[in-house]
Amino acid sequence: TPAASKGVLWALFLLFPFGIAILAAIAIPAYQDFLVRSQVAEGMVLADGAKTAMTVYYEGHHALPTDNASAGLAQSSSISGRYVSSVDVTGGVVTVAFDTTNSNRSIRYQTLVFLPVVSNDKISWNCSNASTVPARDLPISCRK
Repeated sequence: TPAASKGVLWALFLLFPFGIAILAAIAIPAYQDFLVRSQVAEGMVLADGAKTAMTVYYEGHHALPTDNASAGLAQSSSISGRYVSSVDVTGGVVTVAFDTTNSNRSIRYQTLVFLPVVSNDKISWNCSNASTVPARDLPISCRK
């Protein structure tokens, strides 16, 4: 009986790394998108405090606060996180800046802007129109 060809053994041996490479090519971009969205989510969480303070201010004064101090918030640079450098209230608009070195390149130096929409003495928030964060990285509640 003839001996088994060594080419079959090598083909089977090389098939495993090839399969791993295909899986990595699919998984790595998906994971990077997940990381960017989680960084943007940090900005959403930090902005929630400012949005709540603005709602309380509006209920008491029937006007939007002009800055962080009038909204009862700390300085904009004091409201920060690992990926967020500041949360700023200016003219009734909440702006979240991603200017830290830890933030992903696709959102670094970008902003997530929350515009208040007052209707029937209730405030709702629009965050897709004025934001410079790429649309694919915005949270689902901000996409239109």
